[in-house]
Amino acid sequence: MFKRQICLMFCLCIYLYAHSQQTKTKGYSAYLFTYFTGSDEAIRYAVSSDGYHFKALNGGNPVLSSAKISGSGGVRDPHILRGVDGKTFYMVATDMNTVKNGWSPNQGIVLMRSKDLINWESHPVDVAKIYTDYAAADRIWAPQTIFDPATGKYMVYWSMRLGKEDRDKIYYAYANKDFSALETKPAVLFNPPGNTVCIDADIIAKDGKYHLFFKHAGSATPGIKKAVSNKLTGGYVFQDKQLEQTKDEVEGSGIFKLNDSPDYILMYDVYRNGRYEFARSSDLEKFTTINADIQMDFHPRHGTVMPITATEATSLTTRFLTPEQVILSAESKDIKKINTVLDSTTHSVTWQVKPGTDLTKFKPTFPEIPGVIITPKGNTSFAKGTVSYVVRISGQQPITFTTKALETHNPVLDGLYADPDIIYAEKTGKYYLYPTSDGFTNWSGNYFNVFSSSDLVNWKDEGTILQLGKDVTWANTKAWAPAIVEKKINGHYQYFYYFCANGQIGVAVANNPTGPFKDLSKPLLDKLPEGVTHGQQIDPDVFIDPVSGKSYLYWGNSYMAAAELAEDMVSLVPGTTKILTPTKTYNEGTFVFYRKGKYYFTWSEKDTRDPDYQVRYAVADNPMGPLTIPQNNLVIIKDATVGIYATGHHSVIQIPGKDEWYIVYHRFNYPKGIGMGRSAGYNREVCIDKLEFKEDGSIMQTKPTHAGIAPVTK
Repeated sequence: MFKRQICLMFCLCIYLYAHSQQTKTKGYSAYLFTYFTGSDEAIRYAVSSDGYHFKALNGGNPVLSSAKISGSGGVRDPHILRGVDGKTFYMVATDMNTVKNGWSPNQGIVLMRSKDLINWESHPVDVAKIYTDYAAADRIWAPQTIFDPATGKYMVYWSMRLGKEDRDKIYYAYANKDFSALETKPAVLFNPPGNTVCIDADIIAKDGKYHLFFKHAGSATPGIKKAVSNKLTGGYVFQDKQLEQTKDEVEGSGIFKLNDSPDYILMYDVYRNGRYEFARSSDLEKFTTINADIQMDFHPRHGTVMPITATEATSLTTRFLTPEQVILSAESKDIKKINTVLDSTTHSVTWQVKPGTDLTKFKPTFPEIPGVIITPKGNTSFAKGTVSYVVRISGQQPITFTTKALETHNPVLDGLYADPDIIYAEKTGKYYLYPTSDGFTNWSGNYFNVFSSSDLVNWKDEGTILQLGKDVTWANTKAWAPAIVEKKINGHYQYFYYFCANGQIGVAVANNPTGPFKDLSKPLLDKLPEGVTHGQQIDPDVFIDPVSGKSYLYWGNSYMAAAELAEDMVSLVPGTTKILTPTKTYNEGTFVFYRKGKYYFTWSEKDTRDPDYQVRYAVADNPMGPLTIPQNNLVIIKDATVGIYATGHHSVIQIPGKDEWYIVYHRFNYPKGIGMGRSAGYNREVCIDKLEFKEDGSIMQTKPTHAGIAPVTK
């Protein structure tokens, strides 16, 4: 009799688990996305009605205090799971605080349980301390949870490395009944073949099999791979097939099933490039990219998605969503997404729209958000002025917002970019803009893009032209402040691209302004010039003297160095390096240009994180100085009256054949930058305004604008 009861209970567990994996997920009409970001290590929420359009909750801020739930004060890689009872939720995360401790050994995870997705019981678990066999563990990363129908228990699994001589493998253990601790000693779940490693595992059951997705490294073809087994706790057969739909480095894979479809969505973190990608599959074997269909108003790092009910979604939006967040979720190809201005006091919104937007046809749309109604939904016209929208969130008072659309030409690029260098290419008859890819904490980006334009107003993203760690083997981070020049050599145009990487200056060469660029395979400058005792080897500027035809390179942080370039453009003429630092307040970003017999030396003063970051200039009769500093030498500075701050690190462009000049510079992101504190220094955007001169050749101070410039003609 007792054996029969055990059998019945076992069958019930199997039924409940299988029922939760049905082709159409019954009762679920929305999704909850749990994630962390690169700005700090804490758990955040976002919701979606369709699995494609996600809205960050709580203003994009954490929904749980990392200090209260973890041992280290930080959590990463959250994974959320609905229990087999349908009403209990389990969440696990890496107990890790790189902001405080760096990438020092981490040895713990956090177990959490909730009945409402809002209030959580939490328990840090120091795996290495509890289990002495694993005392040497220095990497315990990315835990996840799955219900094991064979035992009727919740299995927690994670990647672990036992010291630097070991390889990362996937381990598992069972949690106790109240999900406050592990009750079994960790054991190896999956060990990848050969001398390779795996992290960031995610298991999903389909058609009686368990599919284990993970990041595979140490092989000739690293990326997202999977292994399949008939049994949850072992027997996984490795499949050496890359599942990500990108050539860039990825990690943090997570997979979830769509509520109204037999299909699945695989998502992963393209961590070095600061983006998240999504792919769809019906069989977990073949995946098709759907990145263009995904909309998010946040930048996640390693997270997971779980189906939720309409009631649960409404509870979350009632608790964590504000009308202001809803109105800011407006979508349109014409809206400059990071430049919308909201006045919470007057409930007014200004949508900055792209050049050439037809206001008679401009119509923002709003994603469906559980528990939210927005009216009107019909046709609207902004041509005559403002349009009012009413936002109703369940359980809250409705709010009416007065909105308008305003065409602006600054910033000129979509997204966060900085340190722009610009050229006019004679080969193509177009302008090309080469910026730093911004938006990375502590300027940790690792790739460069290029943009093209025929009029300096409408810009096309031509894609990535150089990636550190891939195209550049001697550096893998801090891709900063490029400079480029076009030079005709033996009747053929060549493009020499100077760039910063890991605090050194490199050079790459191409036959076209959009590449492909080939790196020199070593840094051009990797140490301070003789006599200089502090600063960095950054911010190159290349200049071809129209008088002598000679080429020069300028660089430096806290000092301004100059040297003549050899004919090959990838080496310096020995003995020509000279220090030209113009003032004690000089900081960085030298840019040199020639006009009417004078050489203009311009540079940035103060720190890029300072709202008063600004540009000054000097003049000379020779590309190597000496420099003469005018009494009034300010080129551009903030205009706080219109919310423009930190205008600097610039370049200058002359319209071919005309005495018409423009300054290309970066500023803090508008309108959010000034409220970010020091973080505004890596949340910058590129602008263009007119640069004008007085009759005596002195530079008139440029007034930075949102309007920008009109399209130019050659």
